[in-house]
This record gives sequence, C-alpha cells and structure tokens, in this order.
Amino acid sequence: MPLIAHSDLPTYARLQQEGETVLSPDRAAHQDIRELHIGLLNMMPDAALAATERQFFRLVSESNQIAQFYLHPFSIDALQRSTEAAAYIEKYYESFEQLKQDGLDALIITGANVTQPNLSAEPFWEPLIEIIDWAYNNVTSTICSCLATHAVLEFLHGQKRRRLPAKRWGVFHHQVEDRQHPLVNGVNTLFDAPHSRFNDVSKAQFETAGLHVLAESKEAGVHLAVSSDQFRIVYFQGHPEYDINSLLKEYKREVSRFIDNECDQYPPFPDHYFNLQVQAIADEHKDLVLTAKKNNEPTPEFPETLITTILNNTWHDTAEAIINNWIGKVYQITNSARTLPFMDGIDSGDPLGLKVSAQK
Repeated sequence: MPLIAHSDLPTYARLQQEGETVLSPDRAAHQDIRELHIGLLNMMPDAALAATERQFFRLVSESNQIAQFYLHPFSIDALQRSTEAAAYIEKYYESFEQLKQDGLDALIITGANVTQPNLSAEPFWEPLIEIIDWAYNNVTSTICSCLATHAVLEFLHGQKRRRLPAKRWGVFHHQVEDRQHPLVNGVNTLFDAPHSRFNDVSKAQFETAGLHVLAESKEAGVHLAVSSDQFRIVYFQGHPEYDINSLLKEYKREVSRFIDNECDQYPPFPDHYFNLQVQAIADEHKDLVLTAKKNNEPTPEFPETLITTILNNTWHDTAEAIINNWIGKVYQITNSARTLPFMDGIDSGDPLGLKVSAQK
C-alpha cells in the first residue's frame, strides 16, 4: 500500500525511482483508505542515517495491508552529528514533542553507534527511556532493532548485553520457535536474517525477562522476540531491514580501517554472505592491498560495484512478511479502538488479548 509523501524528504523520490508506490497528500485525499501513522526513531550514525531510513520506509511500503502509510522520522538531539547530518534532520525530520501531540499508531526504533562501555552512559540513554515510556502507554506496538533491543532490555528488565569474543556479522539460518504466533504467520519455518554486532543478549536473558522468543539461530542467537503481552514491544536482535549490500558496505569500511591503520588485522568475511566467486574477488583485492601497503604504494579501489552484482539476498521476503504481519496486527487493533467509544482492557476481537491505547 502507498506511502504518503507528506514532506520533502528525499527518501520518497528515491523509493519512487525504485518502483514503490508513493502518493502526494492531494492524491491520497481522494482515496477512501484508512491511514496508519508510524514513527521512525532514527538513531543511526551519519553515514547510515539516510540508508537506514530508506530501508525501513521500503519495508513498510511493501506491506499489502489496505492502508495509507504516513512515516514520521525523528531523532534524538543529544546524538552528536556532523553539520550536514544535523541540517538534514532539521530540514526533513519531525520533533518528538510534535509527534506526542499528534499521536502515532506504531513506532520503529533503529540501532545507534555506541561509544561508551555502558549503555547508560550513552547520550541517547535518557531520551530513549522517555520515548519508550511514552510509546508503551500511547502506541499500539513498538519495534526495536539491534542496539535499541539491548537498551530496552537493560532499562526495562535489567538484562545487560554481553560482549562477544569477536564481531558477529553475516547472514545466519534461523528456526521459528513458535509457529502459531501471528507475527510469523506465513513465514518459512527456516529462514535467513543478517546480524551485525559486538554484543549479545542470550535466549536465557530474554526468557528471564519474561519475553517470548519467536525465532533463533544456533550460531547467531535470538533474532525475534516479543514482550510478555505478545505484541506491545517487538524485539529484533538482527537486521531485517538490511539491503543486499549493507554487509558489503560494512566489510568495505573495515577494509578501509585496516588500510588507514585504524586496526591491525584485515577483516574476516561476514559469515555465510559471500559466495565462492565473491570470496575469490575479495581475496584478490586483499592480496593487492597487502602488497601495496608493504611497498608504500597507493592501495587499489575496493571492487564494490563488481561484487554487488553477484551478491544474493536471502532474507528480504521473510523480513517483509514479518513487517506485513506486524502492520496487519497494528491495523486490526487500532481499527477496533477507533470503533469503540471506550476501550479499557481486552478487545474480544483480538485473539492475543492485547490491551491497546485508544489515543488517536
């Protein structure tokens, strides 16, 4: 269903060029279709800010629910930004204060760059707590991605993430643990999903917090879980939003760090992501880099374009299906709330027995 381009955000034009349906507010006004307003708290660093925004917008726009989607990006002022990124946010993003006043049906929270050993020392910590607290009481459901999952598990449940021996990144196989849950309806019982992180919250920690694990990988750990009420907070520890080349760009950045002497070791390949042909190309480039550094010569350009053409995306359909199920449930709950004069407690038409806000 269509995204509504209710601002000049460049992502709308980009998605239109990719073939997504994006309507102007004037065109949307002529359609008798229900609106859904979804917030996107984008805490990603400058280099990934716009890309992450596009990835989540794309996932939402590909939902087959009968609704018009208004996406409302916003960020946290305390995050350190370049002049360009700050100007971008100032021009195109909305404020949390305005969104609180207008209300949202649902919320998505991205990951963020971490600079401190303890999450509670991060500049986003206090503002994020405020946003989560508001969302829990005023938004039907909130999706937390990667770092956001770790932060919420710590300040809501006291479950601190643990440092991994090495960066966990790649594309991993996952098993659906609860095949009856609506979020995984129609999803393959075995599916792929990308992960990229230095820290982990274990399945035991999720369960100690009273959360319900829906999908897990033997190698990568928990990917998808939900709050004890089964829907109000949805936790992703992986990255369902990633593009086909997102991990490639991370690998390229790690190679650049090695070239710039910011790290001593040449980066390993992301797990289960590069096929044999890509590995051969990357190994050849590595040999050229090592030779150039040894001889104090300019290093060769990374073959990003060549590699991108032979990568495979094995996770997008599953991510789209889960987000579609999530939006469908949000739509069902908010639609029920709008038809009732007062709603306090369980909606008898909701098989999960969820308590919802009738704010909007």
